[in-house]
Amino acid sequence: MTLSRRTFAACLVGTIAAGVIGLPGLSLQSAMAQSPTDLNAQGPLGDVVLGSPDAKVTIIEYASLTCSHCAHFHEATYPTLKSKYIDTGKVRFILREFPLDPLATAGFMLARCAGNDKYYAVTDLLFDQQRNWAFNDKPLDALLQLAKQAGFTQESFEACLKDQKTYDAVNWVRDNGANKLGVNATPTFFINGKAENGAISVDRLEQILTPLVGG
Repeated sequence: MTLSRRTFAACLVGTIAAGVIGLPGLSLQSAMAQSPTDLNAQGPLGDVVLGSPDAKVTIIEYASLTCSHCAHFHEATYPTLKSKYIDTGKVRFILREFPLDPLATAGFMLARCAGNDKYYAVTDLLFDQQRNWAFNDKPLDALLQLAKQAGFTQESFEACLKDQKTYDAVNWVRDNGANKLGVNATPTFFINGKAENGAISVDRLEQILTPLVGG
């Protein structure tokens, strides 16, 4: 049976909100790498990795798709990180889910449902278009229209957002970041295990990476 848009929206928001309300540990401590084991814990769906496995530097970013600072990083700094460091084999990059609200959870669920080969295409699209869906009077309608650009139909969109395994997996990554690594804000980066909070500028990125990659 196909849910009406209103019924579906109510179910989505109610279901996801129930999980987000229980978000633990958000004001307890600053982000820090607790142990390589905790930092390397990939979650039920695994990490989606960009870059060479032999790169000297690994950057793990915890982000929320509705976080404006995260969108700013992806607009202002990520293109340089990608072209100068990831695409040249110097940096291995991993985006991990840290949704701060039900809409961000929905966005990450869609990225996971799209498959690993489309994961970054979907997250890039949602960061680029954040103002048009996350701050829209009808965010689910706007999210559906963007999802269709990634190949979703209304049926596959609804099926994805009702998938309990995907919902649980996204929240597992968020909870592990909060409980084991002390992530309490977005974006938070771990660069070769060292925490860096906030949207990194290009200048700050160069300052950090130049000595690590050898110029």
